[in-house]
Amino acid sequence: MRRILPLLLALLASSAHAWGSQGHHVVANLAYAQLTAKAKTEVDRLLAIEPGATLASISTRADETRNKTTAPWHYVNFPRDTCTYDAARDCPDGQCVVGAIDKQLAVLASDASDQKRLTALKYVVHLVADVHQPLHAGYADDRGGNLYQVQAFGRGTNLHALWDTGLIENTGLDVVAMTSRLLATPVAAGVIDAAHAAEESCRVVGTAGFYPERKVGAEYIERFTPVMEKQMAVAGVRSAAILNRLFRSS
Repeated sequence: MRRILPLLLALLASSAHAWGSQGHHVVANLAYAQLTAKAKTEVDRLLAIEPGATLASISTRADETRNKTTAPWHYVNFPRDTCTYDAARDCPDGQCVVGAIDKQLAVLASDASDQKRLTALKYVVHLVADVHQPLHAGYADDRGGNLYQVQAFGRGTNLHALWDTGLIENTGLDVVAMTSRLLATPVAAGVIDAAHAAEESCRVVGTAGFYPERKVGAEYIERFTPVMEKQMAVAGVRSAAILNRLFRSS
């Protein structure tokens, strides 16, 4: 039991923060930098409810306040034989990241109180980042890679944690440097839709070699670090596009 408990605690901790705090801050900074003047004004107005808040600082609130009700909002599970999203199968009662994004966007676009709209903004900026972390659209049988143990960077971890934080930390870049790096190489938003983003992430997980040998080597890091960076960059540009579209008449 003494050996099992630390493992369980490690698994729970590793699944708590998609992209890790650094990744979420980068995505939020990317989004904020690409807002239109109208969208930025409205976002700033909502943020002012909590003095000192920034889009980056609120980007992890959804993890910090996670409970049994909201936990399913952070991911969607696909069968191993398809990446085609089926709401009835993959998101019953809207309890998945796709359904949660759509629900929170509806609140943000409504005439609800500013406090409720700020809460919705916190979820939107966080969950849009989540759905672009490939393993948040992975498989239920290994809990999105949480149960797939690996050795990476000289220590034991799991595949989900490797993508949450390991690949990011290995770049040696802080939030400011990584934000600047990704802004310097613009990416296209493509289809701006939560279900489409989930399908894209699922296809990344299904890429040959995505599940590495138990000891993660330099070849895996070199191959998938650019994929991780692209997913973050796309999350940022899509977050901005969503907010720009939502606030264009503000």
